[in-house]
Amino acid sequence: MNTQVVIESIEHALVIAIFVFAMMVIVDYLNVLTRGQMNKVMKGGRLRQYTIASFLGSTPGCLGAFTNVSFYTHGLISFGAIAGGMIATSGDEAFIMLAMFPKQAILLFILLFVLGIILAWLTDNIIRIFKIRTSENCGISTFDNKNKECKCFDTNAIKNITITRVLMVLLALTSVILIVTGTIGSQSWDWKRITITILLSITCFIFATIPEHYLRDHIWKHIVKKHLLKIFLWSFFAILFVHLGLHHWDLELFVQNNMLWVLIIASLLAVIPESGPHLIFVMMFAQGLIPFSVLLASSMIQDGHGMLPMLSYSVKDSVLIKIFNFIFGLTIAGGLYMLGW
Repeated sequence: MNTQVVIESIEHALVIAIFVFAMMVIVDYLNVLTRGQMNKVMKGGRLRQYTIASFLGSTPGCLGAFTNVSFYTHGLISFGAIAGGMIATSGDEAFIMLAMFPKQAILLFILLFVLGIILAWLTDNIIRIFKIRTSENCGISTFDNKNKECKCFDTNAIKNITITRVLMVLLALTSVILIVTGTIGSQSWDWKRITITILLSITCFIFATIPEHYLRDHIWKHIVKKHLLKIFLWSFFAILFVHLGLHHWDLELFVQNNMLWVLIIASLLAVIPESGPHLIFVMMFAQGLIPFSVLLASSMIQDGHGMLPMLSYSVKDSVLIKIFNFIFGLTIAGGLYMLGW
């Protein structure tokens, strides 16, 4: 195995992990900052439910999907809305797509948002016509409207310095230094280098000012321990797989000759409620090995970690959502593939 290829793969995966980490921290911060307000907005007709659920789903990361699950379990949105929200969700891969091909990624998110709304309406109508029973119909959950917003700013945070806070600030500062000095990432001051530097600077402020419990529970226990290492490792192995495939296995020729099978495999892997396996198709699209339709199929059917809390609430509803989304994703993406997309 070429050592240079491994080193380049590690560096590329490290830049992606840093970008994703900064984005996840900021998105989580904004999510907590506005918590409690979304519940008021959700009260309305089905179209509003579809639009908000799809918008939350199309935002990068799994937080939007988690929020949709919370709304569903509290009876605030319909089954179609949660299914549409999952269609719009790309999980943590959304951050990586923004890092690797931002223009195409944004267009993909807009398309997923629109499809989420349309297919949410279609799903609710199918449920009604065929009288499919879901947990939404059972009146299991009631919504507690007394939830309070989580405090995101603590004026005494800097005074009460803990090991966790020092480690997180050092992690952000070290990342800034690596990016600014060009040790990793772009060697010129292009938009990527500037953007990552700004995002990391914001995370430094967040780490220095948020309450200790938020830093510990939201940032350290959730983002760092559950996501960061996985993102780095999956990114590294996906990048390495594509590099080795192009140089040693003639991956490009294999994909070109078996593109329909690649589309089917991407759709089947997307059923797994886990961020990571789908990254291989993100990397292949970035290298120009697969068409947009394959990436769309993976993005429509997979939902990152968003389905995990749904599984704990209702296995039946989770399976139904996956069935609907698999059929919709494979049908729409397959049609685009046949049209040469």
